Amino acid sequence: MSVTNFKTENNTLRKLFGNGLTYNIPRFQRDYSWDLEQWEDLWSDIIETMSVDGDSAHYMGYLVLQSTNDKNFDVIDGQQRLTTCSLLVLAILNNLKKLIESGDDPENNKQRLEQIRNSYIGYLDPVTLISKSKLTLNRNNNRFYQTYIVPLSNIPQRGLLASNHLLRKAFEWFDRQVFNYVKNSDNKGQVLAKFVEDLSDNLFFTVITVTDELNAYKVFETLNSRGIRLSSTDLLKNYLFSILDKEQVELSAFESTWDEMVSKLQSEKFPDFLRMHWNSRNDLTRQTELFKTIRKNITNKKDVFSLLRNMDEDLYNYLALICPESFESKQEDKETAAILKMLRVKQPYPLLLAAKRKFNSNDYSVLLNAIKVISIRYNTICANSPTEQERVYTSIANKISNGSIEHLSEVWPLLKPIYVDDNHFKFDFVNKQIKTTDARSNKIVKYILCQLEYYLSLNKLEYSSERFNIEHILPQNAPDDWGEFSFEESENMIYRLGNMTLLHSGANRELGNKSYSEKREVYKNSNFKITQNIASEYSEWNAQSIESRQKWMAKQACTIFKVSQLS
Repeated sequence: MSVTNFKTENNTLRKLFGNGLTYNIPRFQRDYSWDLEQWEDLWSDIIETMSVDGDSAHYMGYLVLQSTNDKNFDVIDGQQRLTTCSLLVLAILNNLKKLIESGDDPENNKQRLEQIRNSYIGYLDPVTLISKSKLTLNRNNNRFYQTYIVPLSNIPQRGLLASNHLLRKAFEWFDRQVFNYVKNSDNKGQVLAKFVEDLSDNLFFTVITVTDELNAYKVFETLNSRGIRLSSTDLLKNYLFSILDKEQVELSAFESTWDEMVSKLQSEKFPDFLRMHWNSRNDLTRQTELFKTIRKNITNKKDVFSLLRNMDEDLYNYLALICPESFESKQEDKETAAILKMLRVKQPYPLLLAAKRKFNSNDYSVLLNAIKVISIRYNTICANSPTEQERVYTSIANKISNGSIEHLSEVWPLLKPIYVDDNHFKFDFVNKQIKTTDARSNKIVKYILCQLEYYLSLNKLEYSSERFNIEHILPQNAPDDWGEFSFEESENMIYRLGNMTLLHSGANRELGNKSYSEKREVYKNSNFKITQNIASEYSEWNAQSIESRQKWMAKQACTIFKVSQLS
């Protein structure tokens, strides 16, 4: 990002609203949504800055603006904070207005009101009483804000949008706080004016100014990578809607469908869905390049509605992959999708979206199961780089989408590069450690052990069940004298797959750190075949026993986790 397209500085509220600067919240930004919790937090922080022993300033966070002239700015991120600050200033003006109406130092307070309004809110046309505001809100909130709140007129109580009710409530809440702040003061007007001065100097923002949407999107990517969540979804929405800006009927139709999709996905999941959808129909695009790519390819009304229709077509199928427990589909597909979710493997989603559109239900299920097996081999056990895997999946998805692949049989040869062969899979399985100290890894190990049990006994187990859990034969907190393990061996062997088996929860708790000879007696009577086998095969438990058992497990796993079409 060139320096000329990107500027960062710290600004106080005084500087932000001074010098004739104006701020426009794009028409299709989300509505005002702050409520009592945020109002109280902001008020407490402001009062803290004004106390004798409090902090002299309060940091309001990042403000992302877009402008080409440094005078008029579109607010890309920060509208809730700017809007709330303006409501607070208007509440102060309303208290000054009430002082004037009650005859409390009317001439001086009128001067104060006009000065503060001109500096921080804008001015009222003396003939029409229409506000020329420094801040313009979005399409749902602006008329209410400019018609009722800015002029400090009577605000209607009924028939309002939910966000306009929030604007009204915020204004009235701050109005009460300001009244209580000055009610015991001798010169209330002077205290109110001083409050505004302190407020404008004590609140400061980190302001990032960019020249276009593409640079704004890059800012989002940078800040999000640092854990600061900004709404790239809103940014993309603003761009797409700008193409339709004068087509009111189309705008309404687009907005309704768009908002419904975002609501189902939630804002933070939407960029992931958009990328998976895009890659299922186009060449592989990285997340950092997605906005640029869409802006390049979506340039007119026809493109926008085509994108919308295609996204709507893929949405349900995507939700069935990321939230399989909440969406109707074949039971076997739900179970397989749940395993992919547990493995945190997203690379195949573009292929699965394309396959869902093209293949019949049975072929889709066969492919979904094959991808599960590929993921266990490639990702979970062998821990290979996902970059090449993603390239392969996306390439196949594109071939399905453009019609060059019509049948599932044509997919198998293209998947072979990411299907780990038995020799490599077995080698990595034999040496695999998975720390079971977090819930996800614990589930993965339970799933692998349950699959081994099913292979041996045909006893199908639900790996998420709490009736049984993972037994670490060499205990996780083994005392120094446990078995024949040195300290180093113990550290290296506890989380080897060969050291883990299944045991009912009660028996597991009772065994704890007991010796192997005591554990072995319990294993003999276990309901799990893999656990009985330990007792019958190993008279003692040491490093060699773990190595031996893990080799045996690896051999079984090659048969269990196999795609016959790829082997």
